[in-house]
Amino acid sequence: MPDASAVLIVVDVQNSFMPGGSVAVPRGDEVVPVINALAKRFANVVLTQDWHPAGHRSFASSHPGRKPFDVITLDYGEQILWPDHCVQGTDGARLYRDLEVAHAQLVLRKGDHPNVDSYSAFIEADGKTTTGLRGYLRERGIDKVYVCGLATDFCVAWTALDARKVGFAAAVIDDACRAIDTQGSLAAAWERMERAGVKGMQSGNVA
Repeated sequence: MPDASAVLIVVDVQNSFMPGGSVAVPRGDEVVPVINALAKRFANVVLTQDWHPAGHRSFASSHPGRKPFDVITLDYGEQILWPDHCVQGTDGARLYRDLEVAHAQLVLRKGDHPNVDSYSAFIEADGKTTTGLRGYLRERGIDKVYVCGLATDFCVAWTALDARKVGFAAAVIDDACRAIDTQGSLAAAWERMERAGVKGMQSGNVA
C-alpha cells in the first residue's frame, strides 16, 4: 500500500473519452477496472474532470475553416483543435459510470476558462494559471504523485510533467492509461516525461 504521502490522480475518465465519445481514446474503457482496483490501495485519490464551456477556444468548431486535430498558434503557444467534448453539464462531461472511486477526496475541474486549454491538473496551457492542486497536496503532506487515466499523451503526461515542475516525485501507471497517439504524440510524451524524471510503471509495481 502506498503511504499517506502519496496520491493517485485519476485523469479525465469521462464519457467523451470513452468508445463512442466525441474524442474517443482507443480502448479507453479498458483502464476502468485497472483504476478501480488500483485506487483501493491509495488513501489519497484525486479525480480530474475536463469541464469546458460551450464554444471553448480549443474546439475546432470555434475556428471557422478549421477541422479537428489541426494545430494553430494561440497567444499561449501551439494548440491542437479538438472536437467539442466534455462540455459543462452534458453527458460527455460526466465521469464514466463504471468508475468506482467513492473515497476520492477531490474532483478537480479543469479547462473551464473559455480562452485557454488545460491538459494538466496543476497548470493551465498558458503555463502560468494554476489550479490550486499543488497547494492542496502540500497542505496534506503529500509529495509523491501517481498518475493514470486518459489520455497518456495529453492530460496524463502534462499532469505528470507539471507535478515534477512544481516539486513532486511523479510516476505514470502505464497499464492504467490509454493514448490518443496522433502524429507521434505518445512517443514524444514519453520522451519528455523520461527527461523530466517521471517514472513509468505497471499497476502491479506500485508500492
